[in-house]
Amino acid sequence: MEKRGEFAVRLAIIEGCLSLARLGVNQGTAGNISVRWNGGLLITPSGLPYDEMGADDIVFMAMDGSYRHPLAPSSEWRFHRDILASRPEVGAVVHAHPVFCTAFAMCRMEIPAVHYMIAAAGGPTIRCARYESYGTPELSEAALEALEGRACALLANHGMIATGPTLAEALWLAVETETLARQYAAALQIGAPVILDDAEIARTVEKFKDYGLRRRSSRDS
Repeated sequence: MEKRGEFAVRLAIIEGCLSLARLGVNQGTAGNISVRWNGGLLITPSGLPYDEMGADDIVFMAMDGSYRHPLAPSSEWRFHRDILASRPEVGAVVHAHPVFCTAFAMCRMEIPAVHYMIAAAGGPTIRCARYESYGTPELSEAALEALEGRACALLANHGMIATGPTLAEALWLAVETETLARQYAAALQIGAPVILDDAEIARTVEKFKDYGLRRRSSRDS
């Protein structure tokens, strides 16, 4: 039963990668996905195109960073591992390089509460983490700081991270985050976007606790 369950998770990771590419949220071999599994994590391998990836190519990694697999895990395994280790409510991590999120990250700009859907991030901003070289412990530390009290964040001159209790929710949040970034970019071209106040976002955050995928997840658990 456990082997069948693991196989299904591996396939879901691959389908998640492919769906991000279809939606234009990711491209090529950029980005990576991990899912909490059996005291460790299942994570996409390094540098393998998603359309060539099979279930056996997904790497199981222990929380100490060790693995037994012919393929190396994603070069960003550290922040995947560290997020899962420090955030027990997180079951999956999605990292991608979508155009608009990455553009704001290049400008080192956070996304403010210009739309109530920012509540899906867990607060009134989507922060931009400081720049650190990819794959380093320093980048992991920066990501954890930007994600404090949040479900997603931008990485300066790099991309974005979205998390969720399930892979479905993390993928959904990745798409919503890129949509919000695209809307904010368009609004900045039109004029001066009006920012919603913190109290309104706090009310929406509470309402989102019973929203869509979260409601279904709590019902099925």
